[in-house]
Amino acid sequence: MARVKIELPEKFSYETIIPIRITDLNYGNHVGNDTILSILHEARVQYLRHYDLEELDFAGVGLIMNDVAIEFKNEIFYGEKIIASVTVSEISKFSFDVYYKLEKENNGKRILVALAKTGMVCYDYGAKKVAAVPKEVKDKLS
Repeated sequence: MARVKIELPEKFSYETIIPIRITDLNYGNHVGNDTILSILHEARVQYLRHYDLEELDFAGVGLIMNDVAIEFKNEIFYGEKIIASVTVSEISKFSFDVYYKLEKENNGKRILVALAKTGMVCYDYGAKKVAAVPKEVKDKLS
């Protein structure tokens, strides 16, 4: 069976810390795969805010997640803090990719826990149609 393989960009333009809550754990007593998707969402929202952008006000348009790919590498447990590195790549006329590297620290050493990519499409919610990536956004995120 073919496995998902994510090729990360060389550099990340943003980093944030996301603490793991007790409600993030599943019956295996570690972070569940659904929670990883929520962590990606939180990291993306913080990344966009860093550039004074929002998913519903992305320089005049909105955003919709078109696809997601996640490579799980290690378990995450309650009380650990995730170091989420985020960057944008492959900006096209209507869409772009957001890349994520999730790590945790153990004895001063970073341990990779997940790699991910989300495909984001610009969308005009009023007109109910795809919209072009605003030039202002291209300039900020490139």
